[in-house]
Amino acid sequence: MYAHQIHRWFYTGSMNGARSSHTASVLINGKVLVTGGINGTVLNSTELYDPLTGTWAVSGNMNKARFHHTASVLTNGKVLVTGGDTGTATNLHSAKSYVSFKKILTTINDMNNMRNSSKASISRNESILVTTGHNSSELYDLSTEAWTISGSMNDERSFHTASVLLNGKVLVAGGINTGYLKSTELYDPTTGAWTTTGSMNDARVFHSATVLTNGKVLVTGGFHIDRAKNSAELYDPSTGIWTPTGDMNDGRIFHAATLLSNGKVLVTGGDTGESALESVELYDPTTEVWVTSTSMNEARMYHTISVLTNEKVLVVGGYNGDCMNSSELYNT
Repeated sequence: MYAHQIHRWFYTGSMNGARSSHTASVLINGKVLVTGGINGTVLNSTELYDPLTGTWAVSGNMNKARFHHTASVLTNGKVLVTGGDTGTATNLHSAKSYVSFKKILTTINDMNNMRNSSKASISRNESILVTTGHNSSELYDLSTEAWTISGSMNDERSFHTASVLLNGKVLVAGGINTGYLKSTELYDPTTGAWTTTGSMNDARVFHSATVLTNGKVLVTGGFHIDRAKNSAELYDPSTGIWTPTGDMNDGRIFHAATLLSNGKVLVTGGDTGESALESVELYDPTTEVWVTSTSMNEARMYHTISVLTNEKVLVVGGYNGDCMNSSELYNT
């Protein structure tokens, strides 16, 4: 469907309920699981999107409502949902496991610390590293379903990014504590230790980070002091150095970015600091140039972006004055 119209956005089925600040995970069966989020109240509901029919179906409820949480697809096909915010000034340390073929959510062992706005990264040894808010981090062992405290980051930070590099290390970049951060750190899963690496040229929070096929990490946008940034930077793991790359056409925060099969990076929506964006941009790592692509049908921030098994891109929900239930597909 729509195979003759590339780089175009089309509406697909709408969710049963509007939501923003949720998660979206592509399951091993190709369906997409959306969990939690907020829509006036914090949600414990989940929904499944079927790319074959373009429709959404209500799935099992989580035991606890949450937003700003994480969701990770494990090698056994389950989805691990961790932490988040309850909307009552209480962060969560609970975790859930979702079995896709049974559509069942089960409670597993709690994390040691409550975490909001956390980031979860799956390492090569099939453990999940969760970092957030303070400088602490925890590891989840898939085989034992147990959490253990790992090494502490050098800087406390939240609303940062965490990226698994091709060498298996985890790069944490930026965020905020008492001020905006340009510092970055590396986690080594073989030693459990954190070490500082090169600082970004610009401090930023609410940015995105994408690991490129060449192993470098592209950081885009974010907020610093009084404005949404349009700048982008590249991290080279071989040197530990950040270098500026081409600027986006729009400054943006709360946007969503993903790596396409052709190696380019698609950045969608977000907020200028004054209004939500429908604009879309493509970054080409070979030229380090940004080009505008077809805009989405609706402006949105706090949305999710997922590359489906058919290589189409699914954008779900978000916020634009109100929480949204609409979904759109992009033909690459």
